[in-house]
Amino acid sequence: MPPEVPHYRSLATPLVKSSPPSSPESQFNIPGGRKYFKGNKSMAIPGRKLIPSVVFILACISILRLLRIAITTSPSAPLPPTLQHTCSTPSPACEKAPSHTPSNQTAQQKIAADEPSLTKKEFKLLSDLIKRKAPCNLLVFGAEPQYLRLSSINSGGTTIFLEDDPDKISAARAKSNTTQIYKIDHQTPAKKAYKLLEHARKSPACAPNPEMLQNSSCKLALKNLPREVYELEWNVVVVDGPSGHSPEAPGRMGAIYTASMIARAGNTTDVLVHDVDRTIEKWFSWEFLCDENLVASKGKLWSFRISAKSNSSGFCSDHIVAIE
Repeated sequence: MPPEVPHYRSLATPLVKSSPPSSPESQFNIPGGRKYFKGNKSMAIPGRKLIPSVVFILACISILRLLRIAITTSPSAPLPPTLQHTCSTPSPACEKAPSHTPSNQTAQQKIAADEPSLTKKEFKLLSDLIKRKAPCNLLVFGAEPQYLRLSSINSGGTTIFLEDDPDKISAARAKSNTTQIYKIDHQTPAKKAYKLLEHARKSPACAPNPEMLQNSSCKLALKNLPREVYELEWNVVVVDGPSGHSPEAPGRMGAIYTASMIARAGNTTDVLVHDVDRTIEKWFSWEFLCDENLVASKGKLWSFRISAKSNSSGFCSDHIVAIE
């Protein structure tokens, strides 16, 4: 009986064929997969190099957009004081340069005039005082629209306004022909407050002496006010002018000093000072009206009550404003 070798070969053949054949195509596919894998690595390297460039380009675009917005929306700034002085004479260069003209100042003042000077609580403190005193003699430094209502509250009394702004004077007279308002000039800028306070402390002419106010040699005394200001005994004096909103603007040093002198000429006078959150108003109120005479306050409004005998030997008995 012949051996069954072919039978075993036939059984072994499928076993051999079941394994993956080694062919040129299969050899090509394996390296191809490796090439594809390596291709991903080669594509990632240029991408990383492009990231800084893209970020730089986007940053430049953002900066350019911000500059464009800033240029198109920013208002023209006023010239510094040095440039304003150099442009005092007409020249082509000055005509092209932006300047802080009086018309611009007037426009800003009109915008500010639309805003109330006193808050409701501050005006209530003032109006309640006038109601208790009316009819009385009321003197007001300043002519804000709110203060014009005090004339009707003080019906039967005397109300006089002192103002340096022609526009406010015209607006006040347009609302009421019976309003007594006088144009005065405040020529002392707010930046001189420190030197004037030193002068007042050293000069005997600035000591309390209401009778000599018109002829006083004190630099703080306002000597060119209407005649009624010096002749009448005032029951209430309000200081909310001049503006004093910048170092170059007229300050309220003389108004506060003069109000303190006028108050000491009567029996008892209430003096109210607004904007005491500002340094000059606070300093000069403490110096000449004295914190021991402070009887009420609301917001930025202080109310002092001064008698003719108060601080007769000096303005304030135990308070000296420290200035550095």
